[in-house]
Amino acid sequence: MATSANDWLAPALAYLPQWLGYQMRITEQPGCAIAVAHRGRIVLEAAFGHADLGSGEKLTPRHRFRVASHSKSFTAAAIMKLREQGRLKLDDNVGQYVDGLHPEIATATIGQVLSHTAGIFRDGPDCDYWAGRAPFASEARLRAELTEPPAIAANTRLKYSNHGFGLAGLVIAAITGESYASWVRREIVGAAGLTETTADAPSPPRARLARGHSGKIMPGGRVVFPSDQPTHALDAATGFVSTATDIARFFAQLSPNARSSVLSKASRREMTRPQWRDAWSAVERSYGLGIIGASLDGWQWFGHSGGFQGTITRTAMVPAQDLCVSVLTNAADGMAHAWLDGALHILKTFQSRGAPSARTADWSGRWWSSWGATDLVAVGDKVLLALPGMIDPFLKVPELEITGPDEARIAVAGAFASYGEPARLIRGKGGKVRQVRIAGSVVVTEAALARELTRRHGAPVG
Repeated sequence: MATSANDWLAPALAYLPQWLGYQMRITEQPGCAIAVAHRGRIVLEAAFGHADLGSGEKLTPRHRFRVASHSKSFTAAAIMKLREQGRLKLDDNVGQYVDGLHPEIATATIGQVLSHTAGIFRDGPDCDYWAGRAPFASEARLRAELTEPPAIAANTRLKYSNHGFGLAGLVIAAITGESYASWVRREIVGAAGLTETTADAPSPPRARLARGHSGKIMPGGRVVFPSDQPTHALDAATGFVSTATDIARFFAQLSPNARSSVLSKASRREMTRPQWRDAWSAVERSYGLGIIGASLDGWQWFGHSGGFQGTITRTAMVPAQDLCVSVLTNAADGMAHAWLDGALHILKTFQSRGAPSARTADWSGRWWSSWGATDLVAVGDKVLLALPGMIDPFLKVPELEITGPDEARIAVAGAFASYGEPARLIRGKGGKVRQVRIAGSVVVTEAALARELTRRHGAPVG
């Protein structure tokens, strides 16, 4: 049952933080921020966990993250803006604007650089800066390394290159006569109305920064990274610092359907158009101009991802639904990729099944047994027995059909579940639901389960 966004979006947005909060608990991640834009307007922003485990600073939606390769989308937008102004063509050779390059790199086109098909090496001969062992490359060093031959011939396959986007930054500086960061701050970031975004670190004095963290597998626990190192000449590839809110707002503007944008519709179409397929990816995806493209369960999306020392970030814009989701995490084992997929699954389920009907109003909440948590989530005239511990909490879960006041039956379930059996709400004093019986089992509130298990088995350990 398809419904309008005004019907289904609100309950979807209400459930998203509940699911993500549970995911944070079971994964023990340091922090996560999420923002959702609909029709270019921010409709959800939330933060969980900590900005810095060492100091105990709580994460808020205003904390900025190193969003790393999201920078490439800003750089591509800057190139497209210069193209609109008639100051370059995508078929121009980069050597027209930047001298001293290896002859084969000099003949690569700007379009090939933006689509990662110029054949340029990924990070140069020594990229210890990714591990925090050295500063990021200066312009002199970047130029020196670009005198070396490309790794492969141009236009033969998709080959990701941070040095290639560093070169794109040099092109922008050469054409505009000012630094990459200065021009992009005014013409792209400022023009897009982004107030929490800079092209590189350090952030403004009063801006709060989410620190990166090592993976949990580190001996003795997670290590906190400073996350404030400048990326110098690689700012066009990986320098950006931003919030989930600003990133969602920016990528929403890149949609060809956007009502307002820093770019023309023609530029947005060209940026987001799949240009090269990633044939070696475990999941089907492609690359446009500074843009990753893929699909999830029938929803076509474009966006980008990013990885800095101790941060993993990801953003997806779904033009057909005019929805953009950005998920930022501050750990090397951060689950931004999985959680963004989960957020899209949740949104798509509500969009396809519809808003809850009046009959399902009391069939809600998180309920517990010693096996874990189950969320009662109403969609349309059914109630899903959702599993918040799963990346897609609605995947093949049982469904309840309301049969009467406080009564239901399991109308959809697998062979090993309790298909066809009854369910019932159990109310306490004042009429508040205090338990739910599902077939032969009773689920209760988290507090009630904790009291029961402690009484029967003793205090928790570990």
